[in-house]
Amino acid sequence: MYKEEHEVGVLGVPQNPAPVMSTMIQIPTETSVPDHIVWSLFNTLFLNVCCLGFVAFAYSVKSRDRKMVGDVLGAQSHAATAKCLNVCALVLGILGTIGVIVLLVFLYPMANHITSEFMKKNRGY
Repeated sequence: MYKEEHEVGVLGVPQNPAPVMSTMIQIPTETSVPDHIVWSLFNTLFLNVCCLGFVAFAYSVKSRDRKMVGDVLGAQSHAATAKCLNVCALVLGILGTIGVIVLLVFLYPMANHITSEFMKKNRGY
């Protein structure tokens, strides 16, 4: 006889035939909600087209406040609005910057040429 068989033989069959109940405890994990506050601050300082960066910053702060209170749905809603406003401010800011560069590159030489021609004509009188 093996040692395990001997122990089972000595211990016998369990006395309580009821099924064993187990308890499961679920601990809620903290949901990470990005509030986009750094992006909003960047847009507020550098790409504040039509005050979109400032409004995005305000929604980011609201999102952070909601997250601190524990209102995850409110935080997600404000964070989504801040993200949308940040994207709009970024796109408009980049397009505006490209537009100013194009204007300076193409229109400045043309304006300089027109001005010089105008000055040459006026000197003759």
